[in-house]
Amino acid sequence: MSSIFSPSLFSSIQFSRELLSDDAQIEALHADVFGPGRFVRAASAIREQGPHDRDLSFTARLDEQLIGSVRLSSIAVGEMRGHLLGPLAVLSDKRKAGIGKHLVNLGVEAARKAESKFVLLVGDAPYYWPMGFRPISVEAVRMPLPVTPGRLLVCELETRVMERLAGNVRHAHCIGRY
Repeated sequence: MSSIFSPSLFSSIQFSRELLSDDAQIEALHADVFGPGRFVRAASAIREQGPHDRDLSFTARLDEQLIGSVRLSSIAVGEMRGHLLGPLAVLSDKRKAGIGKHLVNLGVEAARKAESKFVLLVGDAPYYWPMGFRPISVEAVRMPLPVTPGRLLVCELETRVMERLAGNVRHAHCIGRY
């Protein structure tokens, strides 16, 4: 199957908020797209600390088949609250059609409406740049596992957040436990 959709096929994709009933299919999608290595990534260490925010997480379906997913989790960097985006997953034969970018935009807009100050992720800057993500120092914003400089990215949802963003990244579920 071609990796590029026609505009008419893209228009037939259904994007919706993630439901509890989607969990098993999303986990299977993550296993297919990322393999077992997904559990040793820096962002995974944050996600293991607590649940994702289902109200800010979205799926993409084509003819009832799950073809993409994005999840957001509430986090804190130092004392500032925001969201961690990821994982973002799209079936390999459905990539390059804008599905992933649309899912990211849905998640960022939902975080904005939830009055989040920022969205953080670990990813490829050229892919995320057009969606407003910019690199931030891995010395200022410290993940629990090493992150390659230039891959820790932030989308500001409040003016000048990047200037004030500093500290350890923690899942919001853990705040108050330390």
